[in-house]
Amino acid sequence: MLASRLAVWKVRPWIVPLGVLFATALFVANARAQTAEPKSAAEGRVVVTGEGSVSVAPDYAQVRSGVTTSARTVKEASGANAKVMAAITAALVDSGIAQKDIQTSQFSIEPIYASPSPPAGPKLTGYRVSNQVNVKIRQIEKAGGILDAMVEAGATDIGGIEFLVSDPAKALDQAREAAVADARHRAELYAHASGVTLGSLVWLSEGTGYEPPFTPLSGTVRAKALEAPIERGEETLRAHVTVGFDIAQ
Repeated sequence: MLASRLAVWKVRPWIVPLGVLFATALFVANARAQTAEPKSAAEGRVVVTGEGSVSVAPDYAQVRSGVTTSARTVKEASGANAKVMAAITAALVDSGIAQKDIQTSQFSIEPIYASPSPPAGPKLTGYRVSNQVNVKIRQIEKAGGILDAMVEAGATDIGGIEFLVSDPAKALDQAREAAVADARHRAELYAHASGVTLGSLVWLSEGTGYEPPFTPLSGTVRAKALEAPIERGEETLRAHVTVGFDIAQ
């Protein structure tokens, strides 16, 4: 009996509660994890924008023109309008404009009402017909003479003239290269001023701007114009980029 009690007494000091064992294992695991995976440094970035531009001479122009006629009936207004438009188209072709470069942009028929006088309401007095075309002028030096020919043929409406570049891709590529070079220069400048070393480029986004020059002309022509002096000038194509560089560690 004494031997049995003694055996029990010798075993009891090695019995540890399960909760204590679990807490101890969790503590050791967390300590090992912190030692094996140190916290990484915050990621650095230098983000800048760059701009590049290239000036090119436009190689064609586009102008909107047409005629607006009014008459008592739709048939009369449409007939008069068609007659004048035929004359305008013939004048354009005679001036060297290809038929494919004359495109109808708008055709409308609107009622015309007299000003109401009480107690009567608005009174229908006729109809207005408008026919507008977009004309591509591929020989810009003839633009002034072509505008005058349209007015002589009976055009009553002339919109703004746009100077355009038929193939801007090559010039835009040059502007893009200049924009990236400008962005890198700015990034290096900011990195130097901040006392850090610029790393590799990690991302880039582009926003390209191409807005053709627009020369406003009188919306309505009421008399034959003198030959208009038209100057094409130069068109500036611009590219904008936003880039992000790493900061070297």
